[in-house]
Amino acid sequence: DWGLQMGLIIEELRDRKPELPYFDASFTGEYPKEAPFTIAELEEIYPAASAKSKEDEAFAKRAHEATLKLQNGDKACRAIWNHIMTVSKKDLKKNYDNLNVSFDLWKGESDAQPYIDEMVDKMVDDGIAYESQGATVVDIAEDTDTKELPPCIVRKSDGAALYATSDLATIVEREKLYKPDTYIYLADKRQELHFTQVFRTAKKAGIVRPDVNMTFVGFGTMNGKDGKPFKTRSGGVMRLEHLIADIDNAVLNKIKENRSVSDEEAEETSKIVGLAALKYGDLSNQASKDYVFDIDRFASFEGNTGPYILYTIVRIKSILAKYKENGGSSENINILPAKEASEKTLALSLIKFSDVIESAYKDNAPHRICQYIYEVSNEFNGFYHNTKILAEENEEQKKGYIALITLTKNILETCTDLLGIKCPDRM
Repeated sequence: DWGLQMGLIIEELRDRKPELPYFDASFTGEYPKEAPFTIAELEEIYPAASAKSKEDEAFAKRAHEATLKLQNGDKACRAIWNHIMTVSKKDLKKNYDNLNVSFDLWKGESDAQPYIDEMVDKMVDDGIAYESQGATVVDIAEDTDTKELPPCIVRKSDGAALYATSDLATIVEREKLYKPDTYIYLADKRQELHFTQVFRTAKKAGIVRPDVNMTFVGFGTMNGKDGKPFKTRSGGVMRLEHLIADIDNAVLNKIKENRSVSDEEAEETSKIVGLAALKYGDLSNQASKDYVFDIDRFASFEGNTGPYILYTIVRIKSILAKYKENGGSSENINILPAKEASEKTLALSLIKFSDVIESAYKDNAPHRICQYIYEVSNEFNGFYHNTKILAEENEEQKKGYIALITLTKNILETCTDLLGIKCPDRM
């Protein structure tokens, strides 16, 4: 929230609405409290400004100057920046709420701004950073490198900060406030060089303690069926809320085919299952790999999908509910030695739970949890089709089955909860 994109927006806004008081050098009053743009306008302004800067050198220069003025505390630029932040955060929080995602902290590059000058000056004083072609840089190359790595630029020749500078200053703030044992950065895999430069500079300059672990998790792109980055039919960038609505509708149509629930319940269930389809569709892929976002496939109730996993959990819930309705008790029941192959295979898959969770945590790999619950779901459904669970005449054997599928449900629900996925009672 503190780089060139802000300068681009400010100057594009100047060109479109020059009458605004922010662009009147003689204006001395209070700037308006209401933003001069909506989120929809803001989303159109930035790409237009970015494209213009590539063709119009004068505009690009103005954007750089506006960025520097913002970083140096210019009142008008700060006022526009505040509007950008307010409008953007409101929209971001709405979208994250739709995803059932919350954050303890909302911080941006601007929060690290107060630490930048002192941090860079100390690097220079300590002999870590030096001047090169007008800019201030830090060498990060090591003898074991298999390819040449360029220095990390921490201050441009005009004094402006860069992304690397802000990231380093953010680490300064985090060390001061939180002293974390581990830093995990999740960003586009094409940013690997950037984070290598940042991590090495942070270590070399003593910004982080020597034993701190710094990890970069690079992710691939979400592509359409044509293998190109996912876009709307008109070729624009897909808004998250529209993506959620599209997948909810796809799930709703499948639920209504069942007709076993009311329209109201179908609507509510489609939101839960649609979100599961979206999250599972994304998280089931190894983070670093590109993948095809196929709504029809993600919304399917068959195959390696979120709806299939939830349908399996709902099926188990239904069996347990019927068992209870028939007077069965889940107290003092134990899993018995397996009698059939499908029962044994299910039990063996459940044993893997702890190892899978530990592996996924250690390697920042949620796709392994997805792989695991797909396996468990398949094994349960195989067991379900081969076994008359509630019709079993031997009461002790029936209790053993109930104990086994109860554990299956608990493991599946624990895993889906870790993935941020809720489960409906019926589908």
